[in-house]
Amino acid sequence: MSSNPILPILPRVFIGHDRREGVAVNVLSDSIQARASRPVQIAQVRLSQLEGIYRRPPHQLQSTDFSFSRFLVPWLTGFEGWSLFIDADMLCLGDIAELWDLRDKRYAVQVVQHEHHCAIGRKFQAMPQTPYRRKNWSSVMLFNGPRCRALTPEWVNRASGLELHQFQWLPDREIGALPPEWNVLVGVQPVPTQARILHYTLGGPWFDDCRAMAQGDLWLAAQAAMNDSPAETAQPGQAS
Repeated sequence: MSSNPILPILPRVFIGHDRREGVAVNVLSDSIQARASRPVQIAQVRLSQLEGIYRRPPHQLQSTDFSFSRFLVPWLTGFEGWSLFIDADMLCLGDIAELWDLRDKRYAVQVVQHEHHCAIGRKFQAMPQTPYRRKNWSSVMLFNGPRCRALTPEWVNRASGLELHQFQWLPDREIGALPPEWNVLVGVQPVPTQARILHYTLGGPWFDDCRAMAQGDLWLAAQAAMNDSPAETAQPGQAS
């Protein structure tokens, strides 16, 4: 009599979707799947799928469609189990299962805790660049669903941007740290050899005005690899 092996909880990933970054979403999704050591469930946070739920009008300082809707991810999972949110403007160079396995039940959310200090200005597509405390912490978030029940649609719709992105909905002791290689800010900080996720926070080469962005060659190679035979083309960051 055979017995089935006990399967691990599969990574559940939500990617922010912006109307201008559809190709970035697809390349990120493929880069995650290409390096994952086990199956990964990937969904998108699309405003077109949140009609009647997400009701915030666009804010003059938001630079993407998912600036605030990202915080609905725990609600979208019924506040059950864990989920991972990732910005669209990223490229995965590591095994997402390794990030998933960093889940720590002591925390409600886990993030890379950057010290990103920037000046008021513009970034990709002339979008606003706004400095604030804990900037970019919310671009990769590992959510512990039952501990994030404050993030109801009602509260996400009315909370201020700073309340959301500075994690004022949690005591600080419930915010855990992730290793910095899981959210490396391209063009802002040095890129370590062991970078696991590249974050093109200033804009990536899918935008005409960001073609020359640092590490853009890796993203372009990942885009090209989507239509190549795995037997013929090694993924960027992998030995051939």
